[in-house]
Amino acid sequence: MPQRDGIGEPWGTRTQYGRGEPWPVRVDSHLADGVRPEDVERWVRSAAVLHSNGDGLDLAVAGGRIVGVRGRADDHVNRGRLDPKDLFGWQANSAPDRLTTPLVRRHGELVEASWDEAMDLVVRRSKELLDEQGPGALGFYTSGQLFAEEYYTLAAVARGGIGTNHLDGNTRLCTATAAAALKETFGCDGQPASYADVDHADVIALFGHNVAETQAVLWERILDRLAGREPPELLCVDPRATPVARAATLHLAPLPGTNVALMNGLLHELIEHGWVDREYVERHTVGYAELVATVADYPPERVAEVCGLAPGQIREAARLLGRAERLLCTVLQGFYQSHQAAAAAVQVNNVVLLRGMLGKPGAGVLQMNGQPTAENTRECGADGDLTGFRNWANDEHVRELADLWNVDVSQIPHYGPPTHLMQMLRYAENGSLRLLWVSATNPAVSLPDLHRIRSILAQDRLFLVVQDAFRTETAELADVVLPAAIWGEKTGTFTNADCTVHLSVKAVDPPGRARADLDIFLDYARRMDLRDADGAPFPSWTDAESAFEAWKRASAGRPCDYSGLSYEKLCEVSGVQWPCTADHPDGTERLYTDGKFFAHPDYCESYGRDMVTGAPTEPFEYRAMNPDGKAMLKAAGYFEPHETPDTDHPFFLITGRTLHHFHTRTKTGRAPQLDAAAPEVWLEVSEGDAAAAGLSEGNVAEVSTPRGAVRAHVRIGGIRDGVLFLPFHYGYWDVDHAVGKDGDRAANELTFTDWDPVSKQPLFKVAAAALRKVGEDEPAPPLAPVDTIVDEEMSGEVAR
Repeated sequence: MPQRDGIGEPWGTRTQYGRGEPWPVRVDSHLADGVRPEDVERWVRSAAVLHSNGDGLDLAVAGGRIVGVRGRADDHVNRGRLDPKDLFGWQANSAPDRLTTPLVRRHGELVEASWDEAMDLVVRRSKELLDEQGPGALGFYTSGQLFAEEYYTLAAVARGGIGTNHLDGNTRLCTATAAAALKETFGCDGQPASYADVDHADVIALFGHNVAETQAVLWERILDRLAGREPPELLCVDPRATPVARAATLHLAPLPGTNVALMNGLLHELIEHGWVDREYVERHTVGYAELVATVADYPPERVAEVCGLAPGQIREAARLLGRAERLLCTVLQGFYQSHQAAAAAVQVNNVVLLRGMLGKPGAGVLQMNGQPTAENTRECGADGDLTGFRNWANDEHVRELADLWNVDVSQIPHYGPPTHLMQMLRYAENGSLRLLWVSATNPAVSLPDLHRIRSILAQDRLFLVVQDAFRTETAELADVVLPAAIWGEKTGTFTNADCTVHLSVKAVDPPGRARADLDIFLDYARRMDLRDADGAPFPSWTDAESAFEAWKRASAGRPCDYSGLSYEKLCEVSGVQWPCTADHPDGTERLYTDGKFFAHPDYCESYGRDMVTGAPTEPFEYRAMNPDGKAMLKAAGYFEPHETPDTDHPFFLITGRTLHHFHTRTKTGRAPQLDAAAPEVWLEVSEGDAAAAGLSEGNVAEVSTPRGAVRAHVRIGGIRDGVLFLPFHYGYWDVDHAVGKDGDRAANELTFTDWDPVSKQPLFKVAAAALRKVGEDEPAPPLAPVDTIVDEEMSGEVAR
């Protein structure tokens, strides 16, 4: 079994194929040093969990430990390929600093305790607050990395058991805008397109989507198309010269915060030149006249001035979109975490609708996810959505869920919109939210304006429960820490960005007394003595498979229908796309093939929001606007970001993800190969800005905003003038100094408290910043030469 160099060759070797041909198989694998293929005792089915792509893989087990991975050749997502995080990230399971026993805070210090002691503290405080203040005193903040069974259980416990409106996931930070954009256009969440559309597209347009580093295997699929017969043309919209940008037919690098202006300019040109499928628009959409009127004010000359581009670039981009025979559009954080996030993402949907590019091979839109199980967080209702893509504002939907759970309809809070994370933090800050339970996420590094976040989480009046596998920066602030099992140590299902459901089977036992998240949530429910309307224990399920069967019942008849799936089926087939029903037992490759949408007023997940203010649309307004449930063309004008560069802070600072790490490095930072490839935070600066600041490659620079300052080694090039880039992964768990108010490593020391009015997603890509050189010249830490690798590939068989 050949081993692949996942660091030196992050995108592997090319297996070229032509338009409409099947993507060839290439099986990647990696075993721990000294482990031979014949030493592997068994291979256990799973899929990737350190990105959102959902690569099917098997875990190698020997001696009761995970000792390697192998891609699954029969999985349609990856055809055997694995990315660097897949190849090496599993080593975090065996990290020596795993949490193995509960911790409780005594006399200001976290000390070891039994499960009974820890859970008794949590339950006692929960009951006290319920008696004193009611359900609104309790809040739950979860992840995009648990399993569907765990999210569904948490949603049932929080909504149907406790009755709190305060439940959200860290998907709020990465894909809340994806969900919002899909709801605004199609009436419901759910990806219209499939990864398989890469095989057929003649134009692929990537809007704020650095697929090469966030979904490396999907990028391999695109590279293989570029190397084959009839390669697609690529449009890349990104202020950085990413690997995607360097491979693109056309790269647009707009100023941060101007995405809506750019999209309106592109829509203006599509309409102006008649690149509109008028029959499709008239038959399947509403809102065309308003869209035409809005974008009429965005000719290329005006847009170019706003975005810092040339008018000719905008016209050329529109030609690519307008003349495509099969157009596939993708969107990610460059839009989701920037100014007017939902409005910008919705305009990408508008491009696809105007062109009639839905429901056929090679055509559609993928509003991508940022985490492996973000789709499940949304489907199951462990965020601001109602379980099963039901509509909070539709009383029949709430009643249906209450019947499923056998609880009184009044027990499920639906007096107003669910509380999004940023509002929950405000409630904690002002003292009305008194218990916050954080599971499988690290807000003390991942949230904006970290000084404020730490001050909120560290309050004596806030009882903080942290459920994690590691002693994270957030765990250091907790009153109770619960040690959790992670991927490979428990069984469950999870769903990727193109709605492919995988089963991950338990391969090894968790360390020490760590427990599966599902078991922890169910234990809490039992200790709280939660009951349904008949007095039976609630939730009624007891293990992963019974939780999955309960989730199937909750999803039945809804867009995310799992009713045709089972653990047995998912052990036979490597990934099935929902909806999977008796009528579609093999799943559904793409949605809306018949031009019918999940948007009917009686069925839709949301009645929508105002694109500028975020104010919810009333049910009667929605019914009058869209009585037949068509797709909705929603227009939005551009306005300036709330924070823009000035004399003291002349740069835009954007933050983001990189190839070798995931989130706050709690796992990837403990995989030796990944950590060695990118051991330290770095700052990307353009050549012109570096020269003006007297900076050379490897110098230490300080980037500051009104919130704080971070010091990092400089990497020159690859970004437009006036813009700086910091990866957000780096916190403080692996440095000598403790977390303090004057942190100088985490990018979110610099970001500010603001969020999109529609999706409520925090903004990480529009801070005003200053730059200066500090200290003497010193060598930079080694970094894997990603840029060099890409340049070599692009000059070889992939070049066009």
